[in-house]
Amino acid sequence: QVQLVESGGGLVQAGGSLRLTCAASGRAFSNYAMAWFRRAPGKEREFVTGIWSGDNTLYAGSLKGRFTISRDNANNTVYLQMNSLKPEDTAAYYCAASTVLTMNPRPYHYWGQGTQVTVSS
Repeated sequence: QVQLVESGGGLVQAGGSLRLTCAASGRAFSNYAMAWFRRAPGKEREFVTGIWSGDNTLYAGSLKGRFTISRDNANNTVYLQMNSLKPEDTAAYYCAASTVLTMNPRPYHYWGQGTQVTVSS
């Protein structure tokens, strides 16, 4: 079992930055691929980015360059650095864990409760 808790969301102006944190508890954190998904009001959940190890990352094409994922296995933590934020980035952001690194949400069996990010214009 893996428990995930997100933090770091909030209200930011367009062009600003936020760093989200996902704290994981449970066994063998380093054995899991970690990912961030988001869901905007009225829209489907979408993949943002994922990471297995340092150089093994995956990004939604439209977000690469503005968003950066990293992980600290020693502290069971995953980060999402978001820069140059736009109003369309407004969404609830969720951390998820899986045994495979994929954009498909189905293999992610563990999910956090989410943290809200609101970007004002």
